[in-house]
Amino acid sequence: MKLVHNGTDWSLVNGNKTILSQKIGKPVIYVGCGQENVDMYRGNFKIEDYVIERRPLAASVVKVDENGAEIDFGGEMTMVIRLDGDLAWLSFTNVNPAINRFWFRVDAKETEHCYGCGEQMSYFNLRGRHFPLWTSEPGVGRDKTTYVTWRSDVENGGAGGDYYNTNYPQPTFVSSEHYYLHVDSTAYADFDFRNPDFHELQIWEVPASIRIEAAGSFLELLEKESAFFGRQPELPEWVYNGLIMGVQGGNERSFGLMEKTLENRIKVSGVWCQDWSGKRVTSFGKRLQWDWHFHEEMYPELPKHIEELHKRGIKFLGYVNPYLVKDGELYKEGLKKGAFAKKSDGTEYLVDFGEFYCAVVDLTNPEAYQWFKDEVIKKHILDIGIDGWMADFGEYLPTDDIVLHSGKSAMIEHNHWPALWAQCNYDALAETGKLGEVVYFMRAGATGSQKHCTLLWAGDQSVDFTIHDGLATVICAALSAGMIGCGLSHSDIGGYTSLFGNTRTKELFLRWAEMAAFTPVMRTHECNRPNENFQYYDDEDCMKQLARLVDVYTMLAPYIKTLVAENAAKGVPVQRPMFLHYEQDLRCYDIQYQYMLGSDMVVAPVYRSGQAEWPVYLPEGEWVHLWTGVEYGQGDYTVAAPMGDTPVLYRKDSVWAKLFESIREKYGK
Repeated sequence: MKLVHNGTDWSLVNGNKTILSQKIGKPVIYVGCGQENVDMYRGNFKIEDYVIERRPLAASVVKVDENGAEIDFGGEMTMVIRLDGDLAWLSFTNVNPAINRFWFRVDAKETEHCYGCGEQMSYFNLRGRHFPLWTSEPGVGRDKTTYVTWRSDVENGGAGGDYYNTNYPQPTFVSSEHYYLHVDSTAYADFDFRNPDFHELQIWEVPASIRIEAAGSFLELLEKESAFFGRQPELPEWVYNGLIMGVQGGNERSFGLMEKTLENRIKVSGVWCQDWSGKRVTSFGKRLQWDWHFHEEMYPELPKHIEELHKRGIKFLGYVNPYLVKDGELYKEGLKKGAFAKKSDGTEYLVDFGEFYCAVVDLTNPEAYQWFKDEVIKKHILDIGIDGWMADFGEYLPTDDIVLHSGKSAMIEHNHWPALWAQCNYDALAETGKLGEVVYFMRAGATGSQKHCTLLWAGDQSVDFTIHDGLATVICAALSAGMIGCGLSHSDIGGYTSLFGNTRTKELFLRWAEMAAFTPVMRTHECNRPNENFQYYDDEDCMKQLARLVDVYTMLAPYIKTLVAENAAKGVPVQRPMFLHYEQDLRCYDIQYQYMLGSDMVVAPVYRSGQAEWPVYLPEGEWVHLWTGVEYGQGDYTVAAPMGDTPVLYRKDSVWAKLFESIREKYGK
């Protein structure tokens, strides 16, 4: 990185590529003030902004030395640029307290590609669109042209969502110009990639700093980026032993379905009972009792049953989130401890989660944080032998009339909340020596989740093949999250959300399962309306096909483990965009529905219904079809894709070729 300057004109250049440039008539920074209006209904936010003023800042004084520069913007703001090799660090001092809107322009090329902004579900390449960054429910349908989205909007307070809604936003993007840019702010932001000549980043405060770091290759860039954010730890060994089966309904039903699954030769690594703390039925479907201790009527003597599972080499997983229902026992305890966020009148702030109300554990309060970590996660979960859990939610921090211990505005803490929640879970494991033994999976995320989230899950997809809310979205989600340092991701096999007559089919379940066999973790979910949707354990043929796919997953374990270790050591994701390994191949930059599993496999999941064959693009080299052994070179192909055989090809010269051949010998055609 270097600075080029001439008077008050200046540019930040990486090699021969200009990243920032300011001259007369071409400002880098605009500032102003605005007044937002934010409405929340059950985790869905309607956000509007009235911009009162927006104006450019012209540099009046530029002081340059060998390490960077100090730029004064008319006495209203200063920016200090410090250079260190491939890194540029820009820090800001805001002199004018009236400024609460900040726009930052980054030079761009029309042919440039941009990735990241957290976990994006609809578009991997961000170019040509803008992305509001605010953690929320992602929406049901997420496509304003579909019936499900329309009904969700009309009947559920705008719950339909749009292409940019995500549980995990982050003000970070990676450019095909071989740099990443991160804004140090948790305020509402909107990253706009629509202009051919510049990217405009809007933040609802003057950020503390902006970090821009470059590298010679994408692999090197991700290593630098993840070194800054922190890296996910490796998964526990037991994860690779088979399927984590999602069941519910109490001891008899849950463990009975486990026995049925095992009897049908499906390997089981864990039994996940999300309703271990009890159930609650609402108009949405089966929900949980948000009181995080085991339910003695539904799961009598649960610790004893967990111990018996352990003797059989099977783990038990539960569920927790950072809210407590008002009619629960832990709510009473938290109330006495003063653990909850409050309203301005001093009463507990209660959030509507869909026909029941919960208090918000104030994670900015050190005493509340410690109480939840020690008395809930450690005592009620870890101490009874639970081996993992869904660490759900984190997106619901309201912004109106809520008082937090930190003293910060909820508009600032809202996007920070998922990171605090992740760290609370992480600290519980670290303090008990359980890191590497226990796994929790999260849908919400923020800057800092990288180190503190042991596993991502893609959230609550619809139980269908729709592009913006179905099977396809989890591919895009894994790729985008991987570009900002979260390289371990998985999803609910078969999806979760079933509304308005939209129900899961056997075809959808199996297509999802065959993809999941080529991800870090295989886990099923019965969905929110289990009695109305297809379940694998009700279909003998499905169980046979699922047993085969789980076997393939366990056979791949030696290979996947090396990828998980690489993610922990270097921040290189397990599921990778193809351009990470084929930078010169321009076709690879726009592919978002197929991925590389490590450097040796291309996976092209079937994400549409009624398909018997499927298109695949292969980069340079010699490739072998996993199921048939047919060899291919670079180019576009249509390959057979019968149920159970998602298109997968591996490099002929791979050091893992014998492992891949053994899978074909056992399960190929």
